Order: sequence, then C-alpha cells, then structure tokens
Amino acid sequence: MPDGMIGRDYGPGHDKSRPKQCFERRLAALKQERASWLQHWQQLAEYVLPRAGRWLNTSNNRGDKINSKIVDETATYALRTLVSGMMAGITSPARPWFRLAAPAPEMMEIAAVRFWLHEVERRMRVIFNRSNVYNSLSGVYEELGLFGTAAIVVEPDERDIIRCYPLTAGEYMCANSGRLVVDTIYRELRLTVGQLVDRWGEEQCSRSVLNHYRRGEVDVWIDVIHAVEPNRERDYAKSDRRNKAWRSVYFEAGGDPDKLLSESGYDDFPAMVPRWYVAGTDVYGRSPGMDVLGSVKALMVLQLRLAQGIDKTTNPPMVGPAELKNAVVNLLPGGVTYVSGQSRDVFRPAYQINLPLNDLDGLIARHQKRIERGFYADLFLMMSEQDDVRTATEIRVRQEEKLLVLGPMLERLQVELLNPLIDRTFRLMLEAGAIPEAPPELQGAELRVEYISLLAQSQQAIATGAIERMAGFVGNLAGANPEVLDKVDFDQTCDEYGEALGVPPKMIRSDEDVAKLRGERAQQQQALQQGQAAMTAAQGAQVLSQTDTRSDNALTRMLGINP
Repeated sequence: MPDGMIGRDYGPGHDKSRPKQCFERRLAALKQERASWLQHWQQLAEYVLPRAGRWLNTSNNRGDKINSKIVDETATYALRTLVSGMMAGITSPARPWFRLAAPAPEMMEIAAVRFWLHEVERRMRVIFNRSNVYNSLSGVYEELGLFGTAAIVVEPDERDIIRCYPLTAGEYMCANSGRLVVDTIYRELRLTVGQLVDRWGEEQCSRSVLNHYRRGEVDVWIDVIHAVEPNRERDYAKSDRRNKAWRSVYFEAGGDPDKLLSESGYDDFPAMVPRWYVAGTDVYGRSPGMDVLGSVKALMVLQLRLAQGIDKTTNPPMVGPAELKNAVVNLLPGGVTYVSGQSRDVFRPAYQINLPLNDLDGLIARHQKRIERGFYADLFLMMSEQDDVRTATEIRVRQEEKLLVLGPMLERLQVELLNPLIDRTFRLMLEAGAIPEAPPELQGAELRVEYISLLAQSQQAIATGAIERMAGFVGNLAGANPEVLDKVDFDQTCDEYGEALGVPPKMIRSDEDVAKLRGERAQQQQALQQGQAAMTAAQGAQVLSQTDTRSDNALTRMLGINP
C-alpha cells in the first residue's frame, strides 16, 4: 500500500487523544451493525460477481475458482450494462458532466465570474482525467448496483492532486450522523510485517510485529484497522492535527493495548459512501441486485434443469436383464450389443423424457427479461432493442418516461457521491495552488454545482420542451397579433434555454455585453440615417441650384415665384 493511502501519517511520537480500546469498542459495534448484511452481500457476489466483496480476511487465495454457482451470465452482463450506462450517462470522461455556478443567478451575468468558473471546471476535468477518478467510479457503480452501498476515499496526491481508493463490500463499516449522513468509516485491511515497519517504523509497531520482523518474517500478514470519524473532542480554537474536524487513526487488530500506529485528521470527510436507496434510518442501502436475486437463483435452477433434461434425453438411463450385468454394452452411435432372444425387448431407456423445450425456453427468457429490467439494462440499451422505426420525438418521449425511474437514484447519487467528490477535489486543488484567483464578486462565496450529464439533461428535457412549446405558441399568435411578442422576454428565454442544455458560458453574452452591442448598433444605425438624410438634403440642394427659377415652370408656380 503506497504512503499516504487513506490518511496521512505524522511519524512516531504522536499524542493519543483517545485510548485504543475506544476505537476497538466502536469497531465491534459497527461490525455488529454490518453483520446482518454480510450474508446477503455474499449471496449476491456468489450469483452475480464472485470477485466482488471481502468475506474472509484470513484468506489470500484470491485466484481460486469461485464462480461455480453461475450457470447463466444474464445478471453479470446486465450489471455490466448498468455500470457502462451510468458511466456514460452520469460521469462520462468524454464530455462535461458538471459545471460550477455562482450562489446567485444574477452573478452569472458577470463575464469575469462566468469565465473564472469555466476555467476552474476545465482544470478540474483535467485532474479527473489524469488521475484514477473514472476507473474508481466504475467500481463504485458496480458496488452500488450489486450491493446497494459503495465507498471511495479521496486523498491528496503529489503528482495528480487527488487519488481515489475504492473499497468493496465486506471490508468497511459505516455509521450515520444525526442528519442520517454517513460521517464515519472503519476499514479492515491487511499489510505485511515489512509494510508496517516501513510505513510507521519499529517504535509504533506492536511487540508481535517486531518479533516477526527481527526474525526476518517480513511477509507475515497483519490485520490493520483504519478509522475515520468526527472529532467530537476537538478544540475549535486550534487547527493542529489533533483538532481537525475528522480524526484518522490506524491501529493493529489485537497487538499492544493503547498503542496506535498513527493519529492524524482531516478538515473534511474524505470518504464518499453513496447508497442506491435507503429504507428509513438504515446505514446500508438496498440495490437492484437485491431486487432480482430471487429471479437470478430461479434462473440458475431452470438452466440446470434444462441441461439435465437435454442430457437425459440424449443419453437416458437404461434398464436391461440381469444376465447383461457383466456383458459388454456398446451405447456409442453404430455400436452393437449382442443379447439373447429373451433379453432383446427389455434393453431400453428406464423412462421416457418428454422435455417441453418451448415452455422451458420461454420461462427462462422471462426470468432473463426480469433480471435485465431490474438492472435497467432495457433502459440503457433501449435504442438497440427497438425493432421498428420510430420518430425522433417518440424516441425522446419514451426515453424521458424511462428516465423517470432513475430520478430518485440520480438525486441521491448527486448528494452522496458527486457533490462531495467535487467539493473535496476543489479543496485539494486550493491547497495545491491549482485554482486561479477568484474575481472579487466570488470572494468568500459558496459555489453551486449543476449537473449537465446525459441523464441530468434528459431529466431537464421537460424544461426545454416547455420553452420550445411556449416559443412555438407565441410564434403562432404573433401571426395574428404581432403585439403578443411584447409579452416574452426573448433575452431571458435564451439564457434559460442555454442553462437547461448546459451550453458553455462563452456561447452566451452577458446582459452588459448585449446592451453595449445593441447601443453600438443603434449608434451605427443613427449615424447611417443621419448620413442618408444629409445626402438626401445635399442632393435636393443640388437639384434646386440647377433649376431655372426665372422662367415660368412647375417649380416656380409651386413656389409662387412670378418671373
């Protein structure tokens, strides 16, 4: 495990503000809270994704064959489709999926504010692409879809600004705050004796670890606990490592009493623990995998029965007379078995198999469809599964209807994963000096985060559709009564439509720029009109000067001149 992973160390000689027994007691309580979920998680892993989860921390044989319960991969493929759909639709690395906004909408009219926010977004996206954020998010979505709860820890990194460390079910425990927000995480990890001594030094390790180390047994595995929890004993007047908002502690499971490996802290909670959906005050969430586990198990049984039926049909059990017990029986195609006249009619299948293949195939297909629907595979593969040709409007309406199902999950994901991820990245960028100086209007202001991913924009399509319908309605009325156009603020309509679509801020001019542009255009038009008027007057004067006013003609008669 690299240095700095999940907590920073401050070396030997640190102070211990709480005894080790306090952390061990809370660890036991958190394990008891998690215990009722472990069996369910383990079944999900066995039937869908055997490599996920950590159930036996004493086992290091991760390469063992553990997928023996999977005889139909529909659930595994459906989960894979869900993960891919969420990556592409929520946090696609190929296109912007979030933007920063000022706390007040009117501040977004200031060009300096919009350009600064856009530059910070650009730098943040570069950091996300350069680090392991997107690789980690795919694992988060996999854990969410299967177990209903996922966890990821974001740490500072000297090279990439941030580094993500995703966790898997069974290796961590959580607790909620009074606001039902996860604010505590305990993680079980395994390190070798050599890793422990290299990272924390001999002085901080237990006597057992030191004995292994001095005997040269540096590859012995040791269980270590990492605890991150609110520092309720902090002194708000101080800002040292012991008085951070969150306490971070490493200690050996067992080992010497009251001896911690390290104690440090965080200014903000470094872990993001999203849940798919939560029942009441539960700490851990429920998942689509839990919803379809019954269908997954039934599908496995159906596939086994189908295979057994086909096997017994093509290679049925046989019965024959007793005198053939020690005889050579050739059941291969074209084989010959010699029997006596009395035994000729009794060498036959033990029973007849009338396998209803069509009914069984239909039952299997229905279970597969339920599993795919439970993992939203039909939503993310909607376009490829449509057999008939449809209009673009109908496709959009059908997609919007299906996306309504993902609405609650998307809202929870933004609150529990994406918002904390962006906030923590912003803080670490500030500490690393990777953010330009903010304009005066944003000094000390709390920024907002808006999401412009494909799924978020699909949910906002109702707003853009309403704007389009309103514009079309007003356009039709204007044909009969042009004065109805005075009712619509077209400049604000453009702002609202662009915001709903998530267009780059440089595409839309601010109100000040628009007013300046229109003022310049009005001046140009006024100057042009004045020039045309002067030219017309000059031409009239020239014509008048060339006209004979001393003879009787139309002009002299109109002017009343009597030559």
